[in-house]
Amino acid sequence: MHDSNTPPRAPTPLGDVSSDEIRAALHRAADIAADYLVTAGERRVTPAIAPGDVRRQLPPSPPQHPEPLEQILADYRRIIEPNMTHWNHPGFFAYFPSTGSGPGVVGETLAATLNNNAMLWRTGPAATELEELTTDWLRQMIDLPASFKGHINDTASIGSLLSLAAARHRVDGLDIRSKGMAGRSDLPALTLYCSEQAHSSIDKAAIVLGFGTSNLRRIPTDDAFRMRPEALQEAIRADRAEGRLPVAVVATAGTTSTTSVDPVRAVTEICRREKLWLHLDAAYAGCAAICPEFRALMEGMGDADSIVLNPHKWLFTPVDCSVLFVRDPQTLRSAFSLVPDYLRTDEPGVTNLMDYGIQLGRRFRSLKLWIVMRAFGVERLQANIRSHCSMAREFESWIRAEPGFEVVAPVPFSVVCFRATPPGSPDEQDRFNERLLSDANQAGDFFISQTKLRGRVVLRLAIGNVRTTREHVAAAWKRIRECASRARR
Repeated sequence: MHDSNTPPRAPTPLGDVSSDEIRAALHRAADIAADYLVTAGERRVTPAIAPGDVRRQLPPSPPQHPEPLEQILADYRRIIEPNMTHWNHPGFFAYFPSTGSGPGVVGETLAATLNNNAMLWRTGPAATELEELTTDWLRQMIDLPASFKGHINDTASIGSLLSLAAARHRVDGLDIRSKGMAGRSDLPALTLYCSEQAHSSIDKAAIVLGFGTSNLRRIPTDDAFRMRPEALQEAIRADRAEGRLPVAVVATAGTTSTTSVDPVRAVTEICRREKLWLHLDAAYAGCAAICPEFRALMEGMGDADSIVLNPHKWLFTPVDCSVLFVRDPQTLRSAFSLVPDYLRTDEPGVTNLMDYGIQLGRRFRSLKLWIVMRAFGVERLQANIRSHCSMAREFESWIRAEPGFEVVAPVPFSVVCFRATPPGSPDEQDRFNERLLSDANQAGDFFISQTKLRGRVVLRLAIGNVRTTREHVAAAWKRIRECASRARR
């Protein structure tokens, strides 16, 4: 019962927030987004905070009553935006940069507005047909044969998982779709093959698909960190001799640490001879294939059975947007198509995107990619990629000219792997480079990352943000040199 002196609360309103409040908030959000994209370079790349600092500024329990969107947006500006790692910063040189370009942000906003689940053609006609169109545009841009069909997923990890499931499905006599793999005395150990430099998502796919990591062969690489075809052939031969059943090979175009490109043509010849599925992980470098001179570095790409590449890495499309191309889409479809009665429709001959993967719910990712492609055009996309690679080559030249530093891997695209080489043992040099990384990143105006190559600590500078200029790269190199000089004293 209400206290007689307390006026009763108005009943909780039903339905959505009022259209006037939504309109005002969307206008405000548009201003916030536009201001952010313009001023991203004026912030720290990484926030100067400790774990738990954000959560301590927020109430531990959800609000019982509605709060004004204006107040929520103010808290976003005060608590969320300043405490993010800003991948949109032109000084973000870690991992593989990802740019949420202005056109991409517009597309993401409209996709969220439509809130469409394009699992079937009927549930998303325009979304389905736009995905087919944009992936075919991309196919043309990287000069793949017309037989390839594109399918958009969230990440390359899922794209590689789906392709390896299709590879397993294609093997005659296994019938894993209905019989599974557990407890079968008639099923030999199934093996997969990839470079020792391949992404860890291939290990995860081996786990999820039941191959097991002990049946994933990591093939040695040459001096340029590329898979050695003769070692691949020998691993396949040895497995067959021991009664195992090879299923698929994963080659990489743009390895995670060094962006090296495996010898795709030679690997393809082995796969054809051994009747194995070839999946090409081109998550990073595949986008560079829109430029003919970089496509030439991936000779044989069009001979793979499946290829995955990420427009959210180097085509300035906001995360997440990854495209899986499959030469024989029917194999992918037959591996996953499952249509319960409640999803049957009467449109013959249409594409139902749910048939080509494990997800039933699907975001309208093609909308932002379509808008980016149109707003930039192929020529402007190519120009940006070429500029990034040119800046990387110049950064490489600065390192080679500097005593006490070395370049430790080829630079085919826009990532430079390098390390300081002060006097001392290799272990002492590793510790020096770890301190150098920490000191160089401390100011927050840029962010680089590290990896290990041949067991040694290596620093990586990756250029890929659409707003990065030569001045940003030069400033990072100046800071790295200064930090190294101080550390040597």
